[in-house]
Amino acid sequence: MRGTSQASHDAVLQEFDPVVTAAGKDGIQIAEHLFMVVDALDSSGSLRRALSDPARPGKDKAALVTQLFGNLDQRAVDVVAAFAAARWSEEADVASSIEDAGETALFAYAEAAGTIDTVEEELFRVERILSSERDLLVAMGNRSASKEQRLALLEDTLGGKLHPTTHALLSRVVGVPRGRRVVTAIEELLERTAERRGRMVASVTSAVELSAAQRKRLATILSSAYGRDMQINVAVEPEVLGGIRVQVGSEVVDGTTLSKLDDARRRLVG
Repeated sequence: MRGTSQASHDAVLQEFDPVVTAAGKDGIQIAEHLFMVVDALDSSGSLRRALSDPARPGKDKAALVTQLFGNLDQRAVDVVAAFAAARWSEEADVASSIEDAGETALFAYAEAAGTIDTVEEELFRVERILSSERDLLVAMGNRSASKEQRLALLEDTLGGKLHPTTHALLSRVVGVPRGRRVVTAIEELLERTAERRGRMVASVTSAVELSAAQRKRLATILSSAYGRDMQINVAVEPEVLGGIRVQVGSEVVDGTTLSKLDDARRRLVG
């Protein structure tokens, strides 16, 4: 999002966060209702334009939201009305912001229930499974398949194995990708989870599983370097042979044996 949209997005979500934090188990229903609004906006260009029209008074747009969606949870209606009353650089940014509000409701529910660690771990595990199983990733991201077919595949693969919050987040990513790639969308969810916990994410690839002591030492080193608490997510890939590869945001530190062999090969060829 660009300037005006980002400012509106952040301001409304800041006001919404304590509302869903206090909502407890209702967070899942609030999220479902917000996603229903997103789907309505995605299917109607005229509605998107009506709620993002800068020439239309904010109170009129908020009144339209109440008129159209007044049967939904009042907390969902209120935040959609707040988004509609704000100003936007692009009309599509309204729906994207409401989508983020739905995810925020799910994260707040998991946090209130004390299960956000579980959700984060499960999201990371699913991201690694999809990254390593190409056929499954392609099938789940197949836009020519129906929403129901993609969700059935998710259920067949992971049904009953996930926390309800994780399942709700992944059902949205797989069923209604909204132009996002599945793995990219899950990575974004992981970043939002870490941010909610005041952490940054370090994605670590290692030839062997790291011990608790090694994870703690690595987290300490990275936290010192970046000035933030660090969430360490480790993927074990024996083909890297040895060493570790660490990625924090766009920065990558590659110390794997495979990387060193590649460097040596390039030097020989050069």
